[in-house]
Amino acid sequence: MIEILIAAYGIVSYLLFLATILYSVAFVGNLPVPLTVDVGPAVPVAQAVVINVLLLAVFAVQHSVMARVGFKRVWTRVVPPAIERSTYVLAASLALAALMGFWRPIAEPVIWNVADAWAALAIDAAFWAGWLIALVSTFLLNHFELFGLQQVAERVFRLTVPSSQFRTPLLYRHVRHPLYLGFLIAFWATPHMTVGHLLFAIGATGYIFLGIYLEERDLVVQFGRRYWHYQRNVGMLLPWRRK
Repeated sequence: MIEILIAAYGIVSYLLFLATILYSVAFVGNLPVPLTVDVGPAVPVAQAVVINVLLLAVFAVQHSVMARVGFKRVWTRVVPPAIERSTYVLAASLALAALMGFWRPIAEPVIWNVADAWAALAIDAAFWAGWLIALVSTFLLNHFELFGLQQVAERVFRLTVPSSQFRTPLLYRHVRHPLYLGFLIAFWATPHMTVGHLLFAIGATGYIFLGIYLEERDLVVQFGRRYWHYQRNVGMLLPWRRK
């Protein structure tokens, strides 16, 4: 019975993640959904700024705190280790859903508006390319471990999986964080940039750089000099390699 509950919990958490991440594509890209970064309940600008900054802060804190090794060490005394990652994914999905559900658009003034059809098409292509880079990046390492399904399968089927090894497949040979690079491209690539979208992009960018700092600190502890040399020879977000 415990294994059944663990499997159900992991699958539901993953499906909720899929739903929220797919909606987030529409949210950021202003696709035809009820609420987007530029479509939603109108409130005074000052109120919208306060609400949106708080939503971004909640999302950033949840991601940053629950991903830390020290928190995981304590947290796994409360929840079974097999569902620790699924719980993180579930909490992240709920935080993202709350951000999108309570986001308050700020439509004016418009920061830029690309009128040329071909230029706008190129920017839209960059938007989709950003999401594609992010998706591919998760599979280059281990998509199912990243989102908790592997840990659940290990417990349910009594599997023994080798511990994570330091690898730099494909995109990771050129940038250390292609997943974050994809997100940055998707968040900023828009032919119509409003103040609300700009606030979202700036807040998300700030969180990404904070997340990189905290994540790399943990990776240096985990992999030692191998990651230390990787940091100094491969660009963080821009594709360069030191000779």
